[in-house]
Amino acid sequence: MSTNWRIDYSRDAEKFIKRQNIHEEVKEELKKFFMKMKGVNINIDLKKLEGEWEGYYRIRKGKTRIIFSINKTDKVLFVEKIDFRGDVYK
Repeated sequence: MSTNWRIDYSRDAEKFIKRQNIHEEVKEELKKFFMKMKGVNINIDLKKLEGEWEGYYRIRKGKTRIIFSINKTDKVLFVEKIDFRGDVYK
């Protein structure tokens, strides 16, 4: 984990993680995101979102999508939503 960054999860995201039992996978993908931010050449399917999700990023991992925002000032990464591809943007 990147030093002194905090990761917060919405209740929906926490429920999905528990239901699917994917806590480690999610942490691993977020760790990759921090490495990418530091300039490490790492394979991660990352996209900056637009439209009503402007300001958010999404990580694609198989059928699952992780949607999050970052607050660089407070060093907080907030996971807004985690869900399967068909349901995540609803």
